[in-house]
Amino acid sequence: MNSQLVNKETISLKQAIPVQLIVGGNKISIESSENNVDSLLKSEGFTLNTLDKVTPSKDTKLTKDMKVEVIRVTVKTFTESTDIDYNTVVKTDSTLDNTKKIVKQDGEKGIHKTTTEVVYENNKEVSRKVTDNVISKAPVDKIIVQGTYPVMPVSRGGDKLPYTKVLDMRATAYSGTRGKTYTASGRAAIRDINGYSTIAVDPSVIPYGTKLFIPDYGFAIAADSGTAIIGNTIDVYFESYSESTKWAVKNVKVYILQ
Repeated sequence: MNSQLVNKETISLKQAIPVQLIVGGNKISIESSENNVDSLLKSEGFTLNTLDKVTPSKDTKLTKDMKVEVIRVTVKTFTESTDIDYNTVVKTDSTLDNTKKIVKQDGEKGIHKTTTEVVYENNKEVSRKVTDNVISKAPVDKIIVQGTYPVMPVSRGGDKLPYTKVLDMRATAYSGTRGKTYTASGRAAIRDINGYSTIAVDPSVIPYGTKLFIPDYGFAIAADSGTAIIGNTIDVYFESYSESTKWAVKNVKVYILQ
């Protein structure tokens, strides 16, 4: 299409100049006759996002061999969930046998959420910060009820027997003849696996007449003593020498029965 100048019209010609354009890390060498950085980017079809950085500023006038850089800035948000361990709470109940333990309430783990904002420039991370840090679900304690009423770990006649305390003792053994061996308290020495056997004790530790339970031996009554039975030592009675030698010496727990 041909056009003619009329009424002293003039034509202004502007020479394009070389410019180096870097967008998102990609380099482009161009020639532009635009006035400033903003018009240059628009003419080349580059749209700026809100967070993008432009160097030099958009209103800067273009000059020969100028380097114009656009840094693409993006922000991403990440949320991470981690478990919070629950506590185990032990409560006591004096009406419950000390051999019993009941889970009154199951424990549940809580959830801790951390939200982090990460800033990227040209797809490379440049910074991050925690924007939220909350417990989205509180943990629930595990509650255990432990009985404290003292009862034997074994039963007699179907009923568990209460005791007052437990002593750690050294137990030796001796033997005699039923009906011919007598104790220091005047009782006949007996071994009765279905009842109470007589044993020797230190009366200052376990008084005569005290009923006891000794694991691997059974129920017993404190009825005898001896010069070697001092302090936390007992001497259990058997009616045969072979049984007493088989017992030898043991460290046992002695339950003092009520």
